Amino acid sequence: MWTVAVTLCQITDDNLRSVLAVRTTPGQERFVSSVATSMAEAADCPEANPWFRAVYVDDKPVGFVMLSWDVEPRPPEIIGPWFLWKLLIDHQQQGRGYGREVVQEVVRLVRDQAATELLTSYAPGEGGPAGFYARLGFVPTGEVEPDGEIIARLDLHE
Repeated sequence: MWTVAVTLCQITDDNLRSVLAVRTTPGQERFVSSVATSMAEAADCPEANPWFRAVYVDDKPVGFVMLSWDVEPRPPEIIGPWFLWKLLIDHQQQGRGYGREVVQEVVRLVRDQAATELLTSYAPGEGGPAGFYARLGFVPTGEVEPDGEIIARLDLHE
């Protein structure tokens, strides 16, 4: 597998339209919401301290990532302190290692903030992201969100 350089860029008026055009496959829509819905969730839940970026390769947006950034956990509504809330790679760009690289970049960023773990959640089911997260080292915690999503943890100790 080759290494790709992804860049996490702020979403601005200049790139908003192209970032909103990023889409998963129709079969993945039950596992992750659209960029527009994710940004609306961020606006509706400021107490989760949402941090989101467009994922770029060269000068093209290929995905979107959103975290709860160093929050006081208040389960089940707010998981944290470091929670990978959304990750999506455009359906035309999948299979190129971009998702893996985004998670590795997020890990670098949160480690720089002295984070010792990164949490995420995913819906179980055929075609879902469970295998992707397992390959990256995430392990289910045994906890399940009220909507049925499995909470998984990545240990960030070096």
